Amino acid sequence: VHLATENEQYLSELPEQAGYFKETRIVEFIFLLSEKWHLDQSTRYQAVELLERFMIKQVEQMCDVRGNAKGRDQGQRSSWSSVRDQIANTFVLRLVSCVQLASKLSLHYSRVTSDTALKFLQSLKYSYTKQELLESELAVLNTLDFHINVSTPLAYMELLLEVLAYNGCLLPAKPLHQLCVQLLDFCYLTRETIYDTLLKIAIENSTPSKLQIAKFLTVKEDFMLLAVGVISAGVFILSPRHWEQVVEHLNCITGITPQSILEFSYAVVRRIVGSTTP
Repeated sequence: VHLATENEQYLSELPEQAGYFKETRIVEFIFLLSEKWHLDQSTRYQAVELLERFMIKQVEQMCDVRGNAKGRDQGQRSSWSSVRDQIANTFVLRLVSCVQLASKLSLHYSRVTSDTALKFLQSLKYSYTKQELLESELAVLNTLDFHINVSTPLAYMELLLEVLAYNGCLLPAKPLHQLCVQLLDFCYLTRETIYDTLLKIAIENSTPSKLQIAKFLTVKEDFMLLAVGVISAGVFILSPRHWEQVVEHLNCITGITPQSILEFSYAVVRRIVGSTTP
């Protein structure tokens, strides 16, 4: 109930730029860096969400400041390109800071030290100091008002798997969990393709309008739907005879319609089949 309420609150306040910083290259960078530093799965998703939320707020703040400056002095005009350049110059540093902060939230696991982070940045030919690294972490914390312990789709997925087991769904727990984690990774890395397929299924049209794309944003950012869709796809792949039962249970638990669960599962499985076809 808590996660569902949190999800609804997030969707009700969704900025129109949501998802902009979850493109494949960024997610892949974070996943590979988390793997390099031997971080657990929850940390990588936490880092993606932290970076996304931080970058959106930073862009909003920078645009507001520049807009106010322009209002005071018409001679001082700052274009979007200058904002973009400023963001680009510190983007890798901010990304590393988000991974660092996410690692500190997993107290039982590996923590990324300043020395480790600096060594990595130096390998990419950046010459940041420990002080600059600390200031970057503080910049992320201040921009997010220190609200960094956000729930991720992984938390939704794992909790739903526990509820399914409690409700008596006789599923192979360990292999299903492992498969679902892999599918969640896959959904993050092929996000645009999967949701593009899902949108076209939902509107029954291969050329969605700008308005339809804009309205679909809440679907793309719905963590509960993502978790339900991943579990459904995982069960369909691993234990298809249990699929209808699981969909029925997921519908009762979350209120998400069987049709929506079916459509999401189809989009995921279709993408998997497409990605493995020569």
